[in-house]
Amino acid sequence: MLNPSSLGGLSAGQRGVHLRVIETTDLHLHLLPYDYYADRPWDGIGLVSAARLIEQARAEAPNALLFDNGDFLQGTPMGDYVAHERGLREGDVHPIIAAMNALDFDAITLGNHEFNYGLDFLMRAIDGAACPVVSSNLATRLGADPRRDRTLIKPYVLLDRQVTDGMGVAHPIRIGVIGFAPPQVVDWDNHALDGRLFARDIVGAARAWVPEMIEAGADLILALAHTGIGAARHSDGMENAAVPLARVPGIDALLTGHSHLVFPSPVFGAMPEVDITAGTIAGKPAVMGGCWGAHIGVIDLLLTRDGNRWQVLGTRSEVRSLSDTATGTPPAKAHRVAEAVAEAHSDTLAAIRRPVGRSEKPMHSYFSHLGEFGSLRVVAQAQREYVAQRLTDPDLKGLPILSAVAPFKAGGRAGPAGYTDVPPGPLALRHIADLYAFPNAIAALCLTGAEVMEWLERSASAFNRVRPGSTGTLLRDGDFPGYNFEVIDPLQVEIDLSQPARYDAMGTLVDPEAHRVVTATLDGQPLDPDARYILCTNSYRAGGAGNFAGARSANLILSDERVTRDIVRQFVARQDVLNGTEGAALRIKPMPGTSVVFETGPAARQYLDAIAQFKPEPRGLTRQGFLRLKLDLSQGV
Repeated sequence: MLNPSSLGGLSAGQRGVHLRVIETTDLHLHLLPYDYYADRPWDGIGLVSAARLIEQARAEAPNALLFDNGDFLQGTPMGDYVAHERGLREGDVHPIIAAMNALDFDAITLGNHEFNYGLDFLMRAIDGAACPVVSSNLATRLGADPRRDRTLIKPYVLLDRQVTDGMGVAHPIRIGVIGFAPPQVVDWDNHALDGRLFARDIVGAARAWVPEMIEAGADLILALAHTGIGAARHSDGMENAAVPLARVPGIDALLTGHSHLVFPSPVFGAMPEVDITAGTIAGKPAVMGGCWGAHIGVIDLLLTRDGNRWQVLGTRSEVRSLSDTATGTPPAKAHRVAEAVAEAHSDTLAAIRRPVGRSEKPMHSYFSHLGEFGSLRVVAQAQREYVAQRLTDPDLKGLPILSAVAPFKAGGRAGPAGYTDVPPGPLALRHIADLYAFPNAIAALCLTGAEVMEWLERSASAFNRVRPGSTGTLLRDGDFPGYNFEVIDPLQVEIDLSQPARYDAMGTLVDPEAHRVVTATLDGQPLDPDARYILCTNSYRAGGAGNFAGARSANLILSDERVTRDIVRQFVARQDVLNGTEGAALRIKPMPGTSVVFETGPAARQYLDAIAQFKPEPRGLTRQGFLRLKLDLSQGV
């Protein structure tokens, strides 16, 4: 058990209260330690496994609260099965809510992915929660100021609790809990939310609601902030607003998320107003507990009471990992969580194993950044066929149709197992979910050739700059998510990696003079910068996610509620056999005497012949388990 004196000094006669705040975040419906895409157990993830960490953390503190920080409803085939096949009937409890109820969460907030299945489904799902669900900056109707909004759910809750001090004496305390979601949610799921949901700036909402919470008697205010740790300077509508949010007077501690990272950790060491040693943001204790139930966040607060006023004398923040936990008999609540989701798990397994088609060749994403687009081409073709059949405007029907798709599973933060890997043979629903990992809806934009070229420049920024004649440069920019590496089918593209990146990992234009895209051709002809093209994409991207050129409402020509994954499934079912037809291609401009290091999943060893032009040489595994390959760029691709 933690010694409260380690959190700060108590004056003579003061009685300290140790209050522990525990966070889960970005669970993405990972309940059991199971990989539905590979159809096998996956140790080190899942709320059932995290229950061991939670119960251990609770046992160490006399006073403990448990919260979830959002993005719990979507992320595995179980989410799709419950939303699209089984549904939620009157009285049903969603599996993730049932699991949270079994663990006795004190409150939860909403993330952006809660809205992927639509507003009605979300409201039915959270209706089964045994604890309060809060969000202060999402409204069904905006008022003159945030406090006059008709919020989607309660903006905050006041929890009246009894806490015990070091002498065993109980004291009443009123804990205010307020929630925040990225305001971009109304753009990312615009097809389902347009006119039904509105968003406020996170910091603006906090400045409005926190004083009311204090007026209502909150002794301590905890912010459940589904937002990342980003810029220190506040800008209206910012997505990653943890730092300016921490500066709002009255907030005592922050639970953050959204970024799937861990705080405190060295990742944030160079950021202004962020102290990774103290575990604070702008002087306030904070935590970010990773994702998928692989970690929990813990904030310890040492409180003392001066008359009727509570004070925070000391804090400590940490993140605990499943990989660091000793095995043993799971606690009783872990058993209850497993029992609560057992039926949904069994039904999901039956659903993902249904056959829907066949493939003649393997489809994987191990070398997507090297121009091996087989797994992406299937999605691109399905999107293009669907959009072509629904273009009714005579002014649009004759335009060339392009199709943008990204390798959603391409390692990175998902680890060395986080790749698409579909073997040849029968294709089941789980393989379709492996090809397209998110329940995004289909969309299409009308762009100029210049905007398409800019889209490609954004994608080409996924690579580090390579100096001609150098060796050992890491090819991929580790901060650039795989899902922002957009391939546009059927364009043939050549890029020059000796040039600087035009954009940074977040999509901000950093070098207006930089151009990596040497050529982009369609049917052997360069794109005409003034001509118009139809670009098939998804609702998330069309709503502005990733800051891609031309992704704005004025260019939107198709916004359909059909989920792209369903479109892909139907496309596969109509084919006799998928045989890997030709399509998009990527060529890296040759750099004589130059080699780079490329990291991918270790299972890629069996497919090295697919990148023989690079003369790949395995160089062992990284500490994280990625396979390192030396690639020769002398011949390009």
